[in-house]
Amino acid sequence: MNPADIGNAYNHITHLWQSEKFNLENGMAAHKRALTFVKSRGRALDIGCGCTGRFISLFQQEGFTPEGVDISDEMIQLARQKHPDVTFHHQDICQWKPPSKYDFITAWDSIWHIPLAQQKSVITKLIDSLSANGVLIFSFGGTDKPGEHTDSFMGPKVYYSSLGTNGFLSLLIELGTVCRHMEYDQHPELHAYLIAQKTLP
Repeated sequence: MNPADIGNAYNHITHLWQSEKFNLENGMAAHKRALTFVKSRGRALDIGCGCTGRFISLFQQEGFTPEGVDISDEMIQLARQKHPDVTFHHQDICQWKPPSKYDFITAWDSIWHIPLAQQKSVITKLIDSLSANGVLIFSFGGTDKPGEHTDSFMGPKVYYSSLGTNGFLSLLIELGTVCRHMEYDQHPELHAYLIAQKTLP
């Protein structure tokens, strides 16, 4: 599946995030931990922002100027309705060039949908888009080795990929970042997240 297919799949399941059953606290504690490492509160970017707006609202509360990007046009439309004052980009993160430098970037439960062959280039792009001392948080499949698979857990078939825990850690070191925190936050599920900070040259 390519990113456009993922966008089309998510167009049909926006109701899952609009349901009262969706846990709006999902990922919030991890983001609040990541924010403790931030030096400046300028721009913030939410990759795969979806429609809940919970991270966008958090960034506003913390004094950031937030932006969002998502491959699903339905998600973007709903996000704009919730935060009409915020800039949202309907883009494929694999192809899109972020227009600014950001003090904080999140990619929570999103970049695991991009093709395995593009994981390195996307992570590199996100690190390049950080300002000095900027912080990146992203969740990923905490597997031992790189891999990819599809499933229909949410309804439509959806693709997932991961460089694996050591793969992401090695790449972040290569890119000159410091790992500030890593956690399997839904153990025994292989859901993990990393907080990385861009170091000064």
